Amino acid sequence: MEQVVLLDESGTGVGVADKASVHHSSTPLHLAFSSYLFDAAGRLLLTRRALHKKTWPGVWTNSCCGHPAPGESVVSAVTRRLSDELGLADVRLDLVLPAFRYRAVMENGITENEMCPVFRGAVSGDPTPNPDEVDSFEWAPWEEFSAAVLAGVRPVSPWCALQVAELVKLGPDPLAWPTGPASDLPPAARL
Repeated sequence: MEQVVLLDESGTGVGVADKASVHHSSTPLHLAFSSYLFDAAGRLLLTRRALHKKTWPGVWTNSCCGHPAPGESVVSAVTRRLSDELGLADVRLDLVLPAFRYRAVMENGITENEMCPVFRGAVSGDPTPNPDEVDSFEWAPWEEFSAAVLAGVRPVSPWCALQVAELVKLGPDPLAWPTGPASDLPPAARL
């Protein structure tokens, strides 16, 4: 059974919970990650969440999201999920938003409540999505995608919209974004 790391307000681990039972109307704060994968032309790999997902089914979002297991480093978790969800291996990852945090509520009341470091990665070639996780994918030029998200004309997951607003502050070229210090990660993510 997959578990997530529960956090206090400082980002320190305070326990674990089964992932299958943690997302509801009073979801506790927990550790997650997001990743944004780009090709050499600066196009972003977008994914559409599988239609049977409990949270935001069928919604377009960033390349890959997930939760580190107890005792697993965030980089290891991102690498694991890129392989499991997208069939991608050997992706070089850079931490770009170490302290990102958000809370979002679906229309049915199910809530996400995460400290969610954000990573950038460079890839070549198309992914091989796992249909249990990903319905479909597309490549989008970053400048066009980010402008459409910020203008509210490109619907994406709430965490993706909030992350895009922060990522554009890092500069227009995603391949040149500065890395963030690991010391800004939530304490539970500093493994």
